[in-house]
Amino acid sequence: MAAVSHRPLMVINVVGLTPEMIGPQTPHLQRLANSGFQRPLQTVLPAVTCSVQATLLTGRMPAEHGIVANGWYFRDLAEVGFWKQSNHLIQGEKLYQTAMRRDPTHRTAKMFWWYNMYADTAWSVTPRPSYPADGRKIPDLYSEPAELRDELQGQLGRFPLFNFWGPTADIRSTAWIAEASCRLFRQQRPSLMLVYLPHLDYNLQRVGPQGSGIAEDIRLVDQEAGKLIETAQECGAEVVVLSEYGITQVDQPIHINRVLRQAGYLRVRREPLGWETLDCGASRAFAVSDHQVAHVYVRRADDIPAVRSLLQQTPGIERVLDADGLREYGLDHERSGELVCVSARSAWFTYYFWQEDSLAPDYARTVDIHRKPGYDPAELLVNPELRFPKLRVASRLLRKLLGFRYYMDVIGLRAEAVCGSHGRLPDAGREHSDGPVFLCSSRLIERDQVRAVDVRDLLLRLQFG
Repeated sequence: MAAVSHRPLMVINVVGLTPEMIGPQTPHLQRLANSGFQRPLQTVLPAVTCSVQATLLTGRMPAEHGIVANGWYFRDLAEVGFWKQSNHLIQGEKLYQTAMRRDPTHRTAKMFWWYNMYADTAWSVTPRPSYPADGRKIPDLYSEPAELRDELQGQLGRFPLFNFWGPTADIRSTAWIAEASCRLFRQQRPSLMLVYLPHLDYNLQRVGPQGSGIAEDIRLVDQEAGKLIETAQECGAEVVVLSEYGITQVDQPIHINRVLRQAGYLRVRREPLGWETLDCGASRAFAVSDHQVAHVYVRRADDIPAVRSLLQQTPGIERVLDADGLREYGLDHERSGELVCVSARSAWFTYYFWQEDSLAPDYARTVDIHRKPGYDPAELLVNPELRFPKLRVASRLLRKLLGFRYYMDVIGLRAEAVCGSHGRLPDAGREHSDGPVFLCSSRLIERDQVRAVDVRDLLLRLQFG
């Protein structure tokens, strides 16, 4: 069968972008919307990075593609795993696989979108630190082809990993991604490029959407998106800008695992050095917290009604989904918890399971996204209780430079310091402030409503007609 011709396309994921942010302060995004169209994007539950991206690329709900959160409980391992990288975890055909079936010459570049490793793409780049046996973390990338990592870092300098996440996360990582993507697009001319710009995620969680400086963050990310839009259009490509979720102001952390522990469902292990760790396999029930959604894994079926009743009475929890609720929201997958909790708009779930801070595990005061059994936005903040935080950081970095083990214990345990969160679906009437957005350079695919499950097919139509 003869190949079907296609038009090149760049899809820019501006994390945390909402319709109300687009205006005079975002001239590049506003110009794109004016030349094509803009709509609120109807997202999925949970409205978190990995789940939404998997829906955008497969056109399926989490019940079908299996990405029920940014992390979940692997029952066969009795372990929680967050921020895994293998593309094999997504079940179902992805956008770029369908495109290659239609046209074998179709080639995709995947720049920092999640589940990047081993994807069926011609080019990909994703953060992948190196962890020597002495405990250090060395900034690095994983790329396909392998030499692309060295080429980009040779041209742009080492990827600023510590500006991609953690207390020093800022525009530098987004600027690096944008510049690397522009260079790759000009040099290789991929059929489809997927670009992830994370900058808005940082301060929107640190200080909330009502915090000072957010307008400047919006202006900065518009500049980087503008570079990509200009590059794409110079190369004759269509452009789509979208986001996964909007971030709401929060002031109520919910310590759901402490609730379960106090009721006798959750078990901990006392480690030899004195701290506690969560013993998932021995627990009758525990929660994997992910922003405003928490998967609750209940080992015994006869415990489910009592656990559900307990959580329904917990302040800040708006809804507890059982089997029927999971089917209603497209979350009934074997990776999901037996129950899923959704917070109120101004609340969010911590992963904290210890009852005294002196017993918190050693990783709790560090940036450690893979070891923590839940998402921890406090990693974006330096512990406000430290008297001389810069001195502490400097001493730890000196140990690192000298080749010694070091313990970067600069993260606080006061969840009240976090001011922004996401994950729940927007309330009716708040789609422009709490929900994501979809912009397109072409009116070819314009419609009154754009749902996340429709995006895959809309992009295929934009490319192939």
